[in-house]
Formats: sequence, structure tokens, C-alpha cells
Amino acid sequence: MKHYSNISQVLSLESANSKDGRNLEPSDLSVLNNASIVFDNEKILWIGKTTELPDIYQSVETTDLTGHCVTPEVVDSHTHLIFGGDRAKEYSMRLNGADYIDIAKAGGGILNTMNGTNSLDKHELLSISRERVERLHSYGIGSIEIKTGYGLNFEKEYELSHIVKELKDQYKGKVQIINTFMAAHAVPKNYESSSQYMNEVVIPLLEKLASEKVIDCADIFHESGYFDSSDTKLLFEKCIELNIPFKSHADEFNDNKGAKLAAEMGALSTDHLLCTTQDGIEALSKSKTVATLLPGTGYFLGKPQANARALLNAGVKVSIASDYNPGSCHWDNLLQIASLAAPNLGFNQTQLWAAITLNAAHALGLTDQGAIVRGLKPRFSIFKVPTIDHITYHWGRNFAVTL
Repeated sequence: MKHYSNISQVLSLESANSKDGRNLEPSDLSVLNNASIVFDNEKILWIGKTTELPDIYQSVETTDLTGHCVTPEVVDSHTHLIFGGDRAKEYSMRLNGADYIDIAKAGGGILNTMNGTNSLDKHELLSISRERVERLHSYGIGSIEIKTGYGLNFEKEYELSHIVKELKDQYKGKVQIINTFMAAHAVPKNYESSSQYMNEVVIPLLEKLASEKVIDCADIFHESGYFDSSDTKLLFEKCIELNIPFKSHADEFNDNKGAKLAAEMGALSTDHLLCTTQDGIEALSKSKTVATLLPGTGYFLGKPQANARALLNAGVKVSIASDYNPGSCHWDNLLQIASLAAPNLGFNQTQLWAAITLNAAHALGLTDQGAIVRGLKPRFSIFKVPTIDHITYHWGRNFAVTL
């Protein structure tokens, strides 16, 4: 059992948690001053003012956090951090007028990173992925979703899933890693159609990894020129059969009705949503599916953002993630991304924090965390600042500490 005492401020999100992360007002931030948290390895046992600590906890091992703030653990629910090579040249091409589709047609984009990833062996990929996990963790991020999707053949995607599993095991107790299978990221040029690739690689490999209990989730890029509604339904239905949670990249370049499909089929989240229209928003508002916005991608590509206000006003559960990847968002600092995005997307302070803690956790199926309330898991992020306000006010500065 442990006791964090004299915490300058605790952001509990108790009210936001009770509202399931929807329709959040500034008052739902639920901040406690001069607070204590008592917890064991499994759950939070008590939270309140340090001066009101119950007698039964007076002798518990104590860590004094004067001058620090504690928040629910920051969660990055969408990353592609396992990859080889880089696409710095493509970024310059984009600044000079080429767009994502043009670059992909020229042999760049995801297929470029496929070549870079396949050129590295397991040990090389594991080493560079460890460096990236450590860097994200240094920002105060305690849970990280890692997608495969840059192998794009049966053998390499199998290897990537096992590398993520190895990272998950290695960092257990320090960083919580969610292993997401995303072989359906792009269609390699040696396949005539997305359907052929789905049936020859994606579905058989999903079945194999599920039988080995390696993966936590599956994802698909539901987009024109990548995977269509039939491909997406096929993956979702197979996941339901195998009892594997699923999610999608949807409506990024076009309104493919991807958000609507994801909500109707019970996806954990559907992500991007730059082109989602009213029917998709309504479907999300009536579902448990989290709408994950990736503002860093919009900034990086110089494209418009998702209609965050329409989603929030409709009562959709909204999260923000980094989408850290080598091509469309080579930016791994989620707190920096969210701090920059909040005033541009119209988030209030509670919506901002819920988007990277409570709702981000739920986007990964982690419904036992995301707020600092009794009974939930003791997963926290700690920052050396006098008030919560300073964390997102100082853009680009890192105040996270580890104990």
C-alpha cells in the first residue's frame, strides 16, 4: 500500500467519469487542492484532503508530493511507433505541393515505410521501438497503443506483432502497452485487390495471432484506395467471432461512412474523422465508440481538422491521440499536440484532459482507469508544477516526473 501526500493539486475527473466522458463542462474537472491518494497495486483506496486522511492510513508508506500535480494517467491511444526508415524527404515534397495521395502513387507513403521496416531485423526494430517507448514515457504517458502495419506481408506482420508483445512484457509495471494488429494498413502492390490481400494475409494472420493470444485489438484503414466497407465489415465480423476488440481509421480523406459503420458494429474507437458528416456523428453519439481525433496529423499535413465541436455538442465521447508515425505525423508528444489543438478545436479544460486520459483509456477498452476515484486502477501521471493549469499552458515544456 502507498500514500501520495501533500499533492498541490489532484485532477480527479470524478465528475467527468460519472458522465462517461460526454457533455463535459469546465466544472467537471474535479480538482482537489493539498490532497492525498492511498492505493495498492490494484486499486485506489482513498482520495481526499491530506488533513482528512483516515487514521487507518496514517502509517502507510508516504511519498510527499508538495509542489507536484497528479492527473489520471495520460494515454496515447493511437501510435504507429514500430517502423524502420524515415520519410523526411516526403515531408519536404509535401511542403512543395505534393499531397498524401500523390506521394503514395509515386511509391512513397506507407509502402515506403514498408520497405524500410522489412529491411530491419527483429533486434533492430525492437531496439528503436524501445527508444521511442522510453521517449513517450518521459512525457508522462503511461499507456501506449502500438499498431503494426508496416510489414504488409504475413511473415513480417507476424514478427511485428510479436515484437510489440515483447515490448509489452518488458515494460509491464512501467508502461502499459496495447498491441494492435493492423496488417490492413495498405494494400501491397503485389496484390490485385484489397479483397485478395484481406483473404490471403489479414484474416489468416488475425486468426493465428488470436489463437496465440498475442494481440489485444485489430484495426483497419477504411478509406478510398485502401480498404472499403466490405473489407472493414469482414475484419470486424472476424474480430467479433474471435472475441478481439476492433477499431478503424475512418473518413480521413473522404466521407466513407466509416464512423457510422464503426459505431454500429461496436468498435472501441474510430479515428481521424476529418470528413465525417452528420449521420456518422449521430451514430457515434448513440454508441460507446470513442471518436479519436488526431490533430497532429492535420497540422503535419496542412489539412483541415475534424469537426470537434459538432462531435462534442452531439454528446460523442471524444479523445485525442498523437498518431505518431513516420509519414503523416512524425510528432510523438501527445501533451504538446493536445495543448496546441484545444484552442483550435474548441475544447474546454475538462474536455482536453478527458480526451487524453479518461476517454483515451476507454478508446483502448481500459474502462477500469482514466479517473482518480476509489475502485479504479491507480494509474497516474505526475508533473512538477504548482497547478494543473501550468501543464498545458507551457507549450513544448516537459514537467513529467517518474517515481
